[in-house]
Amino acid sequence: MAKQYVTTIVNGDNVEVLCDPTQTLLDVLRDEMDMTGTKEGCGTGDCGACSVTLDGVLVCSCLVLGIEANGKKVETIEGMAQGEELHPLQRKFIDHVALQCGICTPGLLIASKALLEENPDPTEEEIRYWLAGNLCRCTGYHKIIEAVQDAAAEMRGN
Repeated sequence: MAKQYVTTIVNGDNVEVLCDPTQTLLDVLRDEMDMTGTKEGCGTGDCGACSVTLDGVLVCSCLVLGIEANGKKVETIEGMAQGEELHPLQRKFIDHVALQCGICTPGLLIASKALLEENPDPTEEEIRYWLAGNLCRCTGYHKIIEAVQDAAAEMRGN
């Protein structure tokens, strides 16, 4: 198949990229845009390591074709910090030592951000439910939950 141009907004920047129609959004981000923060864990949508938002909806980028991003807004881990200033979730993940190897961390951060944008004051149960699609084999989840709760409180001004 012939490559196709995809015009999208990635982390607030207008982007035009030439991609194969069979390439996943994950592969387009990593291979064509050199945005390697989004990780591939399983390639089947089971682990959440490749989580991004597409028009504000949390998706596994390994399950979305790159051409499906045409005309849409994509947010990745690279767009989470504002310059040198980390997003509160990123700071709280560090403060609570809610990361280890780093494979799952970008997906957990994007998923947590999507949660807090929808629900700024989630219960522990709601956080666990929301992050159920993001697997971590290193840390367990207790510190991750605490980090999300702490970031949520800070973002609410508590």
